[in-house]
Parts: sequence; structure tokens; C-alpha cells
Amino acid sequence: MKRLAILAMLGLAACGADGDPVRPDAPEPGITITGTAEIGVSG
Repeated sequence: MKRLAILAMLGLAACGADGDPVRPDAPEPGITITGTAEIGVSG
């Protein structure tokens, strides 16, 4: 009985029971550079 419940839950999760798929927002075209750069001597 426990296996049947687990299989039923996996089946519902795999078939899209939560609704139709939603396409993610596309990023704006262009170039973005982020980050840091450091130069130095540590000792």
C-alpha cells in the first residue's frame, strides 16, 4: 500500500499536475560585466 502511494505521488509529479509550464523571462540583449579585480602583494 505504501509503495502504491509513493508511485502515485511520483506519477503526479512527473505529469505536470501543478499546471502548464511557464516560460521564464528572457534576459535583455546586451553585454553585462560584473565582478571585482585586485592587484597587490600580501605577506
